[in-house]
Amino acid sequence: MTRPTVSVLAYDGMTAFEAGIVIEVFGFVWPDIAEPWYELKVCTETPEPIRVIGGATMSSPHGLAEFAAADTVVIPSVASPRGETSPELIEALREAHARGARIVSICSGAFALAAAGLLDGRRATTHWRYAEELRERYPRILVDPEPLYTDEGDVLTSAGCAAGLDLAMHLVRKDFGAAVANSVARRLVIQPYRAGGQAQYIESPVPPEPDDSPVARSLEWALEHLAEPIGVPDLARAAGLSPRTYLRHFIRATGTTPAKWLIAQRVQAALAMLETGDAPVEEIALAAGFATPVTMRHHFGKVLRTSPSAYRRTFRERQAS
Repeated sequence: MTRPTVSVLAYDGMTAFEAGIVIEVFGFVWPDIAEPWYELKVCTETPEPIRVIGGATMSSPHGLAEFAAADTVVIPSVASPRGETSPELIEALREAHARGARIVSICSGAFALAAAGLLDGRRATTHWRYAEELRERYPRILVDPEPLYTDEGDVLTSAGCAAGLDLAMHLVRKDFGAAVANSVARRLVIQPYRAGGQAQYIESPVPPEPDDSPVARSLEWALEHLAEPIGVPDLARAAGLSPRTYLRHFIRATGTTPAKWLIAQRVQAALAMLETGDAPVEEIALAAGFATPVTMRHHFGKVLRTSPSAYRRTFRERQAS
């Protein structure tokens, strides 16, 4: 298996975090992962050193030619959503897309993809504060300000910079599977999977509760009993709280509902089983805790925009290539 190549654009005035997301996930070679990891190139539009916020400078031997030649091309953001994208960068993006590269934007990077016409007629997202401007400037784009990220196959977009981590892990999962993505997530100390459809903005975010909290204990219990029917009373019992009190604590700690959290965990469990075994979809549905195979296909389609059988086929074809 050859190493998949990734390029990321660095520009004058950016924050190191924006490109750092891509560098950390795709550039660092994880010693405990056997698969040939990505080959990353940080690219700039001009050979002159660029300045990052804080006064540091950086330079790269890689320009737009190397940027357009990668398997996955990433625009982590743009200097200003109201600014103009250079003709040279537009041409590089169009060239990469025409060649079959996977084009990815993080946060305001969607404006560069939009300028290149790569989002026309597609569903796309960006940081919630820029969504209306993206819609007004590029009315042919189906702008959705809600999700963490969107996956249109060859073109993917994400919300604010931190959501770029979720999109990056989504790409790792697509390329290498759930086991590898989970291993990388553990190293980064982040959640291994957040569905793209999860809302990017929560009105009153609250830090997660500690690992020994009642909610944390109930989540651990739920993961050990995913194959069983689980409702709020069961989770509350595992936490030692009343259902009403538990629900309040759960939403405050996770930003979602128990039902949505359980669906996400069951989809994740199904992914691992689809990737590593030959069990029929019907058996996997029951083992993951879905009431019926139809229910699993429904939620699988909503989260991943594909069917379990198609996911298994595509994953194995990708692994064999």
